[in-house]
Order: sequence, then C-alpha cells, then structure tokens
Amino acid sequence: MRLFALRLLCITVTSVSTAGLVLANSANITPASPDTAYIAIIIDDLGHDLRNGKRALDLAGPVTSAILPHTRYGRRLATEAHGKNKEVLLHQPMQSIGQEDPGPGKLVSGMPDLEITLTLKNNLTTVPYAIGVNNHMGSLLTQQSREMTAVMATLQKIGNLFFVDSLTTPKSIATDMATLFKIPYLRRDIFLDNDRNATFINNQFEKLLRIAKKRGVGLAIGHPYNETLTMLENKLPSLAAQGIELISVSELLNKKYRGKEL
Repeated sequence: MRLFALRLLCITVTSVSTAGLVLANSANITPASPDTAYIAIIIDDLGHDLRNGKRALDLAGPVTSAILPHTRYGRRLATEAHGKNKEVLLHQPMQSIGQEDPGPGKLVSGMPDLEITLTLKNNLTTVPYAIGVNNHMGSLLTQQSREMTAVMATLQKIGNLFFVDSLTTPKSIATDMATLFKIPYLRRDIFLDNDRNATFINNQFEKLLRIAKKRGVGLAIGHPYNETLTMLENKLPSLAAQGIELISVSELLNKKYRGKEL
C-alpha cells in the first residue's frame, strides 16, 4: 500500500454525490486551531539538477518534491526525498498553449485515451514513492475535457493518488474532473517565483503568509532556482515564531477533507 493511503485514513471515500466538494484553492479548509496558520510548499521541476535538487530536499520541514519523469536524477532524488520523510509527487508534463516542449513523458491534446493511460503509468514508474501528481505546464491540456477525463480515470484506477492543480491557466478544469472521479485534490494559491527577482520572490512568500493567516492555510509552488532556495533556507526556520506551521501536502489534504465525504 502506498504511503499516501496511511496518511489519508481520515478521508471517507464513498459513492455519494461530490457536488458539495468543489472547493476553490484552499480557502474552504478549516484550520485545526484559530490561532494557527498552515502553509504547504511544493518545489517543482526537480530531476535535472542534482545540486539544487539536493538543496530542495534539505529545506527545513516537510517541503514536497515534485519530480519530472525520465530525468537524469529524478529517481535518485525521489528515493532520497523518501529517505528524508519528504513527500514526492510526479510532476506530469502537459501541453501548454505556447510552443514550449513540456519534456519527456508529456501528455498532449488529441492523444488517445489508452496512450494517456500508458504514458502516465510509465511516468509513475520513473518517480518512485510518488503519492500524487501535479501538472508541469498544461495551460492547454488542463482545459481539455476528454484528455483530463482520461488522466483522472487513470489515477482512479491506480488508486491512492491525489492531484494538485498547478493552475497554469484560470480556465483549468482539472479539479472539476478530479471531483467527478473522486480524486482528492488541491489547487495552488501562489507561485513563488514566476519572476526570479529576489525581491519579487520574497514578496510572494509574504503574500503566502498573509493568505494563510487570513484563511488558515495556503499552498505555494516554487522551483529549484538559487533565488527561491536561498529565500526558503532563510525564511522557513522562523515560521514557528510567526505562528505559522509548515505542513506536508497530504496533511493539507487531510485538513480539507476531514469529516467530509469524497
């Protein structure tokens, strides 16, 4: 049984309607205590660079590693992350609106359902210990109903996996499809570093903290850039003094679905 199954014992999976569970971002997650705010952080695009990949794994607290399939160091980083009790996601390449190639193992518009299934399953074999999936790029594919249906149907068949919508487009239907197939899901609130300027990254992190203090929780995605890693190395150790707790993505899911039927 995958590790994720052990961490989501509080989720009751039934066949009832999920109409009441279409939640936007993390806004509807109730914190355990009104005096505590929680954040979760995912570092995307791991697998190509060993040095910064290891820096991401060494960040203080349960920062989640999202690892690209078929990369030189992906399997090694996934194994080391697991050894450090850090959660691992498959960072699934998906077609974007632009011309940029998402990389090996990509899912593209018009791909037959069976090919989507086989590609996704093969990608998961290259990222051991993955307990969930989030999209790499995907501003086009996450708008495609048939293709995203095939993605979620595959995740449902595999079992014990969740989906994090990186929300690379506001038109994404990924979480609607996840709801339809009863796949636990989250949506990111903040990109930390879509501008690599250090001041911008710091301001985005402070915005994440404000979201968490207002809503109780916040979910951020960053990348293994030197600027991002340096900021997190400096900022994460001081969170507790600000009344904020860094938690894993699966813990954030537990808070979202606790006491609710999926």
